[in-house]
Amino acid sequence: MGRSEKELKGLVVAQLPEFVREISELPECNGVCKKMYGELIRRVKLLSPMFEELSDGEEELGLDVLKGLELLKTALDSAMELLRSVNRGSKLYQALQLEKIVLEFQHKTQDIAAALSKLPIDELGILDEVREQEEKDPDLEMLKKLSEKLHIRTVNDLKKESQAIHELAISSDGDPGDVFRKVSSILKKLKDFVQTENPEVETSQDKKSIIVEHKSPVIPDDFRCPISLEMMRDPVIVSTGQTYERSCIQKWLDSGHITCPKSQQVLVRTALTPNYVLKSLIALWCDNNGVELPSKQGSCVNKKPGNSISDCDRAAIDALLVKLVNGSPEQKRSATGELRLLAKRNSDNRICIAEAGAIPFLVELLSSNDTRTKEHAVTAMLNLSINDGNKRTIVDLRAIPAIVEVLKNGSMEARENAAATLFSLSVIDENKVAIGAAGAIPALISLLCEGTPRGKKDAAAAIFNLSIYQGNKARAVRAGIVNPLMGFLKDAGGGMVDEALAILAILATHHEGKMAIRQTKPTAILLEFIRTGSPRNQENAAAVLWSLCSTDFEQLKVAREHGAEVALKEVSENGTERAKRKAGSILELFQLFDEPSANL
Repeated sequence: MGRSEKELKGLVVAQLPEFVREISELPECNGVCKKMYGELIRRVKLLSPMFEELSDGEEELGLDVLKGLELLKTALDSAMELLRSVNRGSKLYQALQLEKIVLEFQHKTQDIAAALSKLPIDELGILDEVREQEEKDPDLEMLKKLSEKLHIRTVNDLKKESQAIHELAISSDGDPGDVFRKVSSILKKLKDFVQTENPEVETSQDKKSIIVEHKSPVIPDDFRCPISLEMMRDPVIVSTGQTYERSCIQKWLDSGHITCPKSQQVLVRTALTPNYVLKSLIALWCDNNGVELPSKQGSCVNKKPGNSISDCDRAAIDALLVKLVNGSPEQKRSATGELRLLAKRNSDNRICIAEAGAIPFLVELLSSNDTRTKEHAVTAMLNLSINDGNKRTIVDLRAIPAIVEVLKNGSMEARENAAATLFSLSVIDENKVAIGAAGAIPALISLLCEGTPRGKKDAAAAIFNLSIYQGNKARAVRAGIVNPLMGFLKDAGGGMVDEALAILAILATHHEGKMAIRQTKPTAILLEFIRTGSPRNQENAAAVLWSLCSTDFEQLKVAREHGAEVALKEVSENGTERAKRKAGSILELFQLFDEPSANL
């Protein structure tokens, strides 16, 4: 018999503060991962006030909130496992595997952010800082060293560096790679540092204004209202979770707008919730930096987010759009490549490109006969789809069938980016249905089998996300996904074990998936991962075995014959919380199986 919602709330809410406490008490890390380690712990600590408030509250929580909290608990559990492994692990190994470990920290942070996105942030009073867990600021000492070593000490130096980076990007055929995004991010932070540390070093033309502008401390972006760009004195939260100065957002609403100015999402409620935590942080920052709190909020002129918030070059985007519409094939290819790069660079560009009306023309170019143009178009769609508002625009323009066609028949690069685009679009639940109905899953399975290592992972991510919808589980099973997944488990050196077990765990919750997995006789290999796999693989292998055994005592008998009880007892004592639960559930089945009255 399942637990009641009240019992579930009590269990989940009681466990969450415990996770925060355990993570907060982890010892300091002194290796190469020290900063990432400390940053992840700091972000988790920010959740503590929310959990305390939930523990003290007596109000009923909806099922969706409970599900979101359960996801958050799983994400925190996974984060704790990573932190412990880094703290206990070899420092030399971590230094050699730094790039891989950085990605792991990013994934854990994104998992927490994804879980938080499922919660009604405005009701729970979470800071934007908790939700937007992506960028990590270089510390001042590192920025100082960079400024000195690279001779980037003035605003003029910054302008030259920015121009050099732009020219490098354009000369790289529209896609210089992930390193460009990192370089741009560091340059932005270096700009803030230089302007703060060296306000007096500037050309005679700008010297006076620069000194006036940058003598005072730089106000953190989180403290500025996205509409007025001024420091907030009365911050309030809207239904999308964004925070604004009360007078500014009220003026926006009074003008008849029904969307969030920054995210462009429709506001399901117009109620404004005071952000007392952020207000206290602003007051504390002002006190520590000798800055007066604003006595009155300045002019709040309602503007479109693409123009009021961003630094995007709208004129350049409009010029590219002209080439996209009326240019020669070569000009269209070049313009699509530049839009692809601009959309990858930052969120402001993604908003500006959409506002300029480029998305319908990019959708048309998905059917281009030119291979490179098609690659640029689908990758531009991928980058634009990072913005939730753009996701809806892309789907409304009926782009999904065209993206699926690229997935089926494009070049390998185009197919990989088409898979990544479908994964991005599938974040919105209703899109999962549309993508599955458009025939994407068989094409994703083909890429899973024959793609490059990156392409296989893109396909696996999309399949996993789509399979959250029950109908897509059946489509995947009928398209023959189980055998390739089992093949990945047998070839542990192929680098797809994590993805294969995760997908099998979700397919095993569907009747057809369970039957197909059972036919491959997976017990021995599942038990091998339960015995020797990583914590995440132990969890998923145990979850698959539980699904198989819970409705079939014959399968339970087979598991016993393979020595499952010893392996499961070990996991039930020393595994992760999720693995302990799954292992314990199977052990309970063994006890039931042993009772004289047990029968089917």
